[in-house]
Amino acid sequence: MALLAGTDANFFAPVHGAAMHRELLMLTQAGLSPEAALAAATSGPVRAFGLTDRGRVAPGLRADLLLVDGDPTRDITDTRAIAEVWRRGVRRFG
Repeated sequence: MALLAGTDANFFAPVHGAAMHRELLMLTQAGLSPEAALAAATSGPVRAFGLTDRGRVAPGLRADLLLVDGDPTRDITDTRAIAEVWRRGVRRFG
């Protein structure tokens, strides 16, 4: 059984994006490694939902990227230090 991260964000609460960062932190506080928490929010949903056009950095894939300052595999809160956001190969922030 796979563990998938995801929030039930709506127009009021929890706030889109910010809630995911908190969820990742809570997953590590519950005992998951930072790598496992990140996988629950990235490659896990890709596999669970059969999304073959994303989930890896490779030519021809969707290219949704969140680039951060720091190393979230060591400190999960580094996901909050957002440097750039790319969606479908287009830089949206940073």
